[in-house]
Amino acid sequence: MNTENVFKKIIAFIGKDTKAKNESKKTIVVIRNIIISILVYFSINAVIGNVVKDVRSTIFYIVFFAVFAGIFACSYHFRTITTLWMFNVGMLAFVFAILNFFGWNVGVQHFLIVMLLLYFFSGYKRYKQKFAYAAAICALRIILFYIYQERTPILPLTSSIIETLQIVNTITIFWCISLIAYIFSRDGQELEGKLVQYNEQLEKQANTDKLTGLYNRRKAWEYLECMARDRSEDSGFSLCICDIDFFKKVNDTYGHDMGDEVLKKAAGIFEEEMTGKNFVARWGGEEFLLLFPGCNGDDAYVKLEHIRRKIKDMRVKKDDIEIGITMTFGLAEHDYSEKVDDTIKEADRKLYQGKEQGRDKIVY
Repeated sequence: MNTENVFKKIIAFIGKDTKAKNESKKTIVVIRNIIISILVYFSINAVIGNVVKDVRSTIFYIVFFAVFAGIFACSYHFRTITTLWMFNVGMLAFVFAILNFFGWNVGVQHFLIVMLLLYFFSGYKRYKQKFAYAAAICALRIILFYIYQERTPILPLTSSIIETLQIVNTITIFWCISLIAYIFSRDGQELEGKLVQYNEQLEKQANTDKLTGLYNRRKAWEYLECMARDRSEDSGFSLCICDIDFFKKVNDTYGHDMGDEVLKKAAGIFEEEMTGKNFVARWGGEEFLLLFPGCNGDDAYVKLEHIRRKIKDMRVKKDDIEIGITMTFGLAEHDYSEKVDDTIKEADRKLYQGKEQGRDKIVY
């Protein structure tokens, strides 16, 4: 058996679900991981005691190693809440024992924070119980401070051992807190990220024409209203309404699939050419709306002429059929003395004027 398979089996064993129904698998997995961390912590402290030839310290940590190993085993047979309270009782017993035997300066009292954090994340709601538990832990921490700060321990340790145990305790406690916070916050953050993405997708769907991928009429109106409110020096714009010449004939002659292909091809050219601050949307049917912010009519005309020629040179293929199309453009400058609706009507009027004059042209 290779190392990778062994590692996967260990992960699967730690992540084994509870037998009880309607219980969070994540909570029991967190408890097991914390217990494993505590067991490693006991092992390190036992080794430290052995190195400095403090047999009492080594035996002390071996005993608690056995206690928490038993709690770990029980996690596969009891309910999650039962395992949690067994962990809490075991941890309180450990804290009291350490304070009595080795004194306040070892820093083991900070494991109360691990207990508090684990309890807060252990279940949904139960807010009154959680805050009551927090108050109890806080009160206990204060009481322990007054009892043990100046009290002489049963087994006094040298300053070097105390400093070493302080470091080990600090690392273990921060590791446990980080582990609890990471596991319980990860799903929430992932869910939040998915909701953000989902909302972005919904907004995009609401503002996008499904066939062409361009913005739709709704988004175009939002953009127009935003531009109309902007009264800065560079806030002027030109507006164009254009449509595909004889589009109904294309649909009637070659079918709606060819008509859809024509719309997508034309939209593709608009996307290529309407870059930067320029804006393009499918206005409806075979009509498109093009906006040129900060651009007067003469400059917009030059850009539209380039687009018109590119559309005319374009070939649209569908199965064995290949056709060409042309478009007619109505261009107007927006004057802030009039409403945006009036500018749209002017562009629309010029579009139909171009239709009457033979199509495939820009009327400005």
